[in-house]
Amino acid sequence: MTSTYRSASRTLPRTQSQTTSLWRNFDYWLLGATMLLVLIGILFIRSATLGAVDTDLIGRVSSQITYTFIGLAVVFILASLDYRLLGALQPYIYGLLLFALGLVAAVGQLGAAGAQRWLDVGIPVQPSEIGKMLIIIALGQHLTKQYQKLDQFKTVIVSLIYVAVPMTFIFVQPNLGNVIAFTVIWFAMIWGAGLRIMHLVIIGLVGLMMLPVVWINMQDYQKERILTFVNPEGNKDAQFNRDQALISIGSGGLLGKGYANGTQTQGRFLRVRHTDFIFSVIAEESGFVGASGVLFLIGFLVMRIARVATMARDPLGALICYGVAGIIAFQTIVSVGMNLSILPVTGLTLPLVSSGGSSLVTLLFGIGLVESVAMRNKYSELVG
Repeated sequence: MTSTYRSASRTLPRTQSQTTSLWRNFDYWLLGATMLLVLIGILFIRSATLGAVDTDLIGRVSSQITYTFIGLAVVFILASLDYRLLGALQPYIYGLLLFALGLVAAVGQLGAAGAQRWLDVGIPVQPSEIGKMLIIIALGQHLTKQYQKLDQFKTVIVSLIYVAVPMTFIFVQPNLGNVIAFTVIWFAMIWGAGLRIMHLVIIGLVGLMMLPVVWINMQDYQKERILTFVNPEGNKDAQFNRDQALISIGSGGLLGKGYANGTQTQGRFLRVRHTDFIFSVIAEESGFVGASGVLFLIGFLVMRIARVATMARDPLGALICYGVAGIIAFQTIVSVGMNLSILPVTGLTLPLVSSGGSSLVTLLFGIGLVESVAMRNKYSELVG
């Protein structure tokens, strides 16, 4: 398989007709599902913020639309670029990620619960969000260089350390949700590269032994979220919103109460409904059919990305797709899980649907990377 990848990765000067044939490989089904999810998100963010008096909430819809256009431009720009060029810039991309996270630690803006996660560059930017895609590119190229040595445990450990360095910056912000997200990205990519089960068992055991250290260094509010999940009766206020989310989902029935007619949503009983608990808003107002439709679209998105991975011309392309698919699937599971009270609240958004400019542009960045891989698959030159 490696020799096939190598022979397919040889590049030739491209004529205009060859460039045109590249765009024929653009995955319009992938883009269509993506934009449909973004549109659904905008509609339900509007519903969740109707009648709001908070200036931040009032501007959420217009902000999401603005970031959608920015993200859409990013998709086409990245699709037009050869992802292998980005791979060749690995040291600079990795360095940029560490530099940005270092800036957050030095001059970042404080947010909720004292978390220091944002940079103000004219617009608020969360480097840990954008960093998800930067680490996918950097780690993908790193693993590609080590492709012949992935059966060695040392190679696996080095790749984990490679990701652990930016994760440490993110942990001290603190941002446990994105620390877990980076871990999932590493796992999805190293698994796709051919991780041995024995190596996974060893790393898992070491990880379990490290949990007390992680717990000691967590912030009080992060510990409280986990303790509330384990013992809901211990914190009535924290449990209140989880109860409201379950009421919202359960009361939606088959077809829902109608757009902008959800009693828990419009009555403001459901908190952070435009971000963490947007799935509850969708379930209440569009019912089981609407909520299932959103999950179907996300599942379709992940399957299209997996399809592109199977067609990739080299390990880098396949690994990029594994990373993007892994983070979309993981965030969906966690977001829906915390809405259903079967997972702790982590602050991770429902991909492409929840309000949040950095999160939206980051995921559209990932879609652009996948489109770049799709356009340059191992069959493209045969067609061209």
